[in-house]
Amino acid sequence: MKAKKSECCVTVARQVSWRYLLYLPDGYSEKADARFPMILFLHGAGERGTDVRKAAVNGIPRRLEQGFKLPAIVVAPQCPAGEWWEPDSLLAFLDRMQAGLRVDASRIYVTGLSMGGHGTWTLVNRAPERFAAAVPVCAPKAFVDAARFRHVPIWCFHGALDSVVPLADSALMVRRLREAGADVKFTVYPDADHDSWTPAYSDRALYEWLFKQKRPRSRAARGQDSSRATSA
Repeated sequence: MKAKKSECCVTVARQVSWRYLLYLPDGYSEKADARFPMILFLHGAGERGTDVRKAAVNGIPRRLEQGFKLPAIVVAPQCPAGEWWEPDSLLAFLDRMQAGLRVDASRIYVTGLSMGGHGTWTLVNRAPERFAAAVPVCAPKAFVDAARFRHVPIWCFHGALDSVVPLADSALMVRRLREAGADVKFTVYPDADHDSWTPAYSDRALYEWLFKQKRPRSRAARGQDSSRATSA
């Protein structure tokens, strides 16, 4: 039998089945034609599992449960036990959220604490065109291409006394990104151990800064289209 040469393209859809918490801002139901900013929040290692309520133990979801209000959609997925945040799975989840919610694609933000901070680094590294800003909190260092962060403003937080993830991890990331020309803010809490997320997410200046960040719509649209070519 003579072999026949052929070329084809195969699209592989990534299946993601995660529990998640969802917060909709005031006016979401009434403003049927409006689109809203969205924050993707990634929890730490201690909140992994099957009880999605654990995703609200710390960080932004905890603040929202305490009555804090934000003018944005907040989605907080729960990572399965024994796993770490993986960029392609997060992009598939993000696609699903954008498809079902009225999201302003030019104002998508990602933030996370500890393991979630590491997920923030790796997710932006995988798809910087998707995000208007990123906020890693007490995050372990990650292997990234610093040049990919040039157009994504970053605000990094860490405790000087952190006994779980050393301050040096964030300091190294900040230095590398700044050397590559990235716009990076860095806040160190001199008396904080690993829990630098409580003061960070309680700081109204963080949200004021965050919601000022916006990607050009053309880039946001291209980023959304390109990511959907590799995830679903």
